[in-house]
Amino acid sequence: MFNKILIANRGEIACRVAATARRIGIKTVAVYSDADASAKHVAACDESVFIGGSAPKDSYLRWERIIEAAQATGAQAVHPGYGFLSENEDFAKACAAAGLVFIGPPASSIRAMGLKAESKQLMERAGVPLVPGYHGAAQGEALLQQEADRIGYPVLIKASAGGGGKGMRAVDKAEDFLAALESCKREAINSFGSDAMLIEKYVQRPRHIEIQVFGDTQGNYVYLFERDCSVQRRHQKVLEEAPAPGMTPELRRAMGEVAVAAARAVNYVGAGTVEFIVEQPGGYERPEDMKFYFMEMNTRLQVEHPVTEAITGQDLVEWQLRVASGEPLPLKQEQLSITGHAIEARICAENPDNNFLPATGTLEVYAKPVHVSFQPPVDVADNTSALRNQPIRFDDGVRQGDAISPFYDSMVAKLIVHGDTRAQALARLDTALAQTHIVGLTTNVQFLRYVAQSESFAQGNLDTGLIPREAAVLFNQERVGLALAAAADVAQTLLDEGSTQTTDPFSKTDGWRSHGVFTRRFAFEFGGEQVQAGLTYLHDGALSFKVGDTAGVLSFAATPQGIDVQYAGQRALVNVYRKGEVAHIHTAQGATQIIAVDLLLHAGEAPAEGGRLTAPMPGKVVSFSVQAGDTVKKGQPLAVMDAMKMEHTIAAPMDGVVAELLYAPGDQVPEGAELLKLNSLPV
Repeated sequence: MFNKILIANRGEIACRVAATARRIGIKTVAVYSDADASAKHVAACDESVFIGGSAPKDSYLRWERIIEAAQATGAQAVHPGYGFLSENEDFAKACAAAGLVFIGPPASSIRAMGLKAESKQLMERAGVPLVPGYHGAAQGEALLQQEADRIGYPVLIKASAGGGGKGMRAVDKAEDFLAALESCKREAINSFGSDAMLIEKYVQRPRHIEIQVFGDTQGNYVYLFERDCSVQRRHQKVLEEAPAPGMTPELRRAMGEVAVAAARAVNYVGAGTVEFIVEQPGGYERPEDMKFYFMEMNTRLQVEHPVTEAITGQDLVEWQLRVASGEPLPLKQEQLSITGHAIEARICAENPDNNFLPATGTLEVYAKPVHVSFQPPVDVADNTSALRNQPIRFDDGVRQGDAISPFYDSMVAKLIVHGDTRAQALARLDTALAQTHIVGLTTNVQFLRYVAQSESFAQGNLDTGLIPREAAVLFNQERVGLALAAAADVAQTLLDEGSTQTTDPFSKTDGWRSHGVFTRRFAFEFGGEQVQAGLTYLHDGALSFKVGDTAGVLSFAATPQGIDVQYAGQRALVNVYRKGEVAHIHTAQGATQIIAVDLLLHAGEAPAEGGRLTAPMPGKVVSFSVQAGDTVKKGQPLAVMDAMKMEHTIAAPMDGVVAELLYAPGDQVPEGAELLKLNSLPV
């Protein structure tokens, strides 16, 4: 076994690898960029080495610097994590040339499976069923358009060297193909350094089911069952679970054996994932009719590996380390079994109500659910391990006060729950998400709750179209009403005032009067509307509160878990976090924001200026599709920005005339920067 390894990654996965390494006595070396100088993963390791600027191309993708860091610190092996260099054939070769063990498959396996087109040809020769498509080397635009027309729409354009939804677009009609192809090629070049594409038939209502495989240097292979990753947005996973709902033992065995055959065909070593598109001609209620098609193989550890650890009780990172050091697989296929059900939710800095636009900011409040700290089992062959029995696990690479920057992926953390049944796991997921409080930037926490509570997800009616199908109950939702939000904010105000009270009766602000009653006036903005409120102090010490059309007695008490609020027939345990005038309200029912309005301060303010188009977040201008003097229609694409590894289209908010372009393609722009001026059409 190794004495010291370098972790060539950052964030959550670097912390995850370090946890297992520390448990089994392996020293770890972290690498970090300018943006990550004070990051959690740096503190999680025994040593750390600075490798360059904040942009990945200046640090985490500079493999020569990473190898130098490994050699300088005496590391014997390099763990690539996922993303960045984890599936880079040249990096794996460079590690071997430098006398370092690459904790992953051989470079030849990465090459065989790294390019989607070539891997599909390999699987086709092996007799594995494939989705109809074009996987050829010729890449002319006219040819690709012709192949898409031949396959029949809708089709899916995919970067041959890609993954994670980068360089991928679904195209519904022929006239949209070339524009989508151009965008895919740009994203692919930026993310993978190759713009080679493949075209596939877009399977209707498909499920995305993947098989975890492992191989060792002695030629042994096993599959650790399946994960369902069908719930996706922008072709990226949102919720993953194991085992797959509705999976039959026969289909599980068939998919597992095909996955092992795929790994064996390329002499695979280490952890890998074989991904399949699964067709459901009989619907989710007839799993026996499901058919599977090979999609791709990811030659690395996956983001969603914790759900496999939860149902098998095995530490997959320890398996990686043991296999890479030359040991055989810890278990044989017949020794592996499934216990219970696990679900993983990816908590991301993004705005689901704005097309999942990534967000940046500081984690001013970062409250996690009550959970069992990650404790891998001491004995990987022990099927009663802690991994199998953790009801709630929270994997992250950030701390309260850390910044989420525009340089890296938007994922903040992973919440993993495990239960005896899927229903129990779902209940634990909702409770844990309700206890996850993040203030300082927009996240998808509430959206994840809505997805988990949706009828389709609850029933196991899964496919990659679940989110658009359930859109009516997933987007622009408000589960906490005005009355409770306002009552919670006022209760917090009174508690804050009470904490500074003295015994001097003339200094108290409890509203007591010797004659009559006293009413305090409040004003709030909630859901875009402004509302007046009044709090009346009654002689018996009770509080009467009226907000909008709702009135009643307000009572509350501070508890270690939050404020116990009772008002207008509702009782809720509430946590209130203030950021300026905005109060962030968190309850078991949901979370919301309410703004305390100073009517004197805001009186007479001019309305916001119209006709401006600003960058929604820091990034780079890719292109403009208009020029000064052009007349545009509302919704027409005007510009494309690249931020957080994804392209974002800026559209016209109204009909108008482009007055001026304020930046050029290639310019880096800060959040809020005005990109162009748009004048309204003359009357």
